[in-house]
Amino acid sequence: MSTKATVVITGATSGLGQLVALELGKRGFDLVLTARSKERAEAARKRIETSAPSAKVDFFYGDLALMKDVQRVGSEIAAAYPRIDVLLNNAGIHAFEPRITTEGLPEMMAVNYLAPWLLTRTLKPSLQNSDKARVVNVASEASRRHGVLKLPEDLTDSAPFTAHGSSLIYGKTKLLNIMFTAELARRWAGTGISVNALNPGFNVTGLGRELWFAPFIERLLKALHIGDPRRGADIITRLIVEPEYHSLTGGYFNVGSGKPIEPVTPGGDPQMQHKLWKATENLLEQRGFLL
Repeated sequence: MSTKATVVITGATSGLGQLVALELGKRGFDLVLTARSKERAEAARKRIETSAPSAKVDFFYGDLALMKDVQRVGSEIAAAYPRIDVLLNNAGIHAFEPRITTEGLPEMMAVNYLAPWLLTRTLKPSLQNSDKARVVNVASEASRRHGVLKLPEDLTDSAPFTAHGSSLIYGKTKLLNIMFTAELARRWAGTGISVNALNPGFNVTGLGRELWFAPFIERLLKALHIGDPRRGADIITRLIVEPEYHSLTGGYFNVGSGKPIEPVTPGGDPQMQHKLWKATENLLEQRGFLL
């Protein structure tokens, strides 16, 4: 990847997204970042500019739980950046209680799966204008605990769940990221855009911020050298910059080794991947979010 490539990163004000932004800023990338809060965005901008003074940092603001915001932010980025070399769909939440967005969608599904699906589609023209664009989706081995996959019902399922049950829903959103990656790679074959997903491993980041005791756990795990987010940031960076990963598409790669992982059933089933795509497309079309 040549210098002055443009990378779009969601969820770059904290955690893995910010670590990757810092690293890519040092490597000469122009950074196009999404944020909900201007205050947090400015704090992230200062950190990036301190470690990479020559980095160009541009923020676009919106709530990725709302598809109208995703659509607007995507359109604004595409208008400002007619060529995009990398899209990193990194933003994610683990909600420990059920919340429904003002658009009537389950929040965790909206942020973790529907938002990257819609943003990627919106940015396709800019990605196609790059010689060798890459889409990188942050998935997780949490996908192995996903309960029972029901399509299209899972995309709009607003049934209540407990903090314990939240793990199955989080895992399901990550399974959908893996399936979306494989289907998108097939649909975009021949465009020059590679699409890959990754497991960042267990990371001590802001994903568990809704638990009151999360800061104590974070300090303990850091002291024990468990859950170092730099490992997760490293595999993301490798998928973005290393040539071997552009020649691969539709894959799911592991933290540390960078080797392919076989997704849990039905993650690797092309028929289910296609069914998921059509269900997602139909839902967003019915709600008026596909231009």
